[in-house]
Amino acid sequence: MQLQTRNLLAAAVLTAGVVFGASAASVDGALDQGVNRASKAQQSQQKIDSVDENIRASEREYRGLIKEIDGLNVYIQQLDKQLNGQQDELASIEASIKNVTLVERQITPLMLRMIDSIDQFVAADVPFLKDERSSRVDNLKDLMGRSDVTVAEKYRKVMEAYQAEVDYGRTIESYRGTLDIGGQPKEVDFLRVGRISLMYQTLDGQTLGVWNTTAGQWQPLDSAYKSKLMAGIRIAREQAAPDLIKVPVAAPVSANQEAN
Repeated sequence: MQLQTRNLLAAAVLTAGVVFGASAASVDGALDQGVNRASKAQQSQQKIDSVDENIRASEREYRGLIKEIDGLNVYIQQLDKQLNGQQDELASIEASIKNVTLVERQITPLMLRMIDSIDQFVAADVPFLKDERSSRVDNLKDLMGRSDVTVAEKYRKVMEAYQAEVDYGRTIESYRGTLDIGGQPKEVDFLRVGRISLMYQTLDGQTLGVWNTTAGQWQPLDSAYKSKLMAGIRIAREQAAPDLIKVPVAAPVSANQEAN
């Protein structure tokens, strides 16, 4: 009886050990499976995070491209406006070019008449700086025959000559030159006061003269004007301060007197 009981206990112990060993193996397997699932879940999450980051980067790039496209559209609109303006300007220039030939045909005869007028005026005017002024007119005549000079440049030169003649009427000037006095050429100092008076004095100060506009010739000047003439020369040469001076002026002639 005791032996039978002992055998039953041994069998129970053996059976419990087998069952316990099987349960431990099942737990380890379950744990391993759990670890594997967690690892796979982690890997899946990493993939999801990576995809999400790529999507966000693509979205940011897309938004940046949208902004760039908007900016380019505005820039293109501005370029279109500039292009339209340039096309209008080009049309205006083309219209002007078509009129250039007509303008040249009209302005060239005008300039020739202007040069002739200056030439006649210099010949009839008070004879100051005669060589310089005549040379200016001759240069203008030569300029008009040159094909390498534009019409605009020719017109500018003609207007400069007109301006120079205008300026003579409101300035005072002294210069040295040669004058035929008593049949002999003598060096003299000229004094021009606008166009109202042209006088001279020999270098020794002994002979004075004035241009008589009415008679169209030089005539002697009273020695009483010597100091005034000298003062005018110094003022013209900026050797003295501006001041009032007396100068001889030809009396005006009426139209009736000229006709007689």
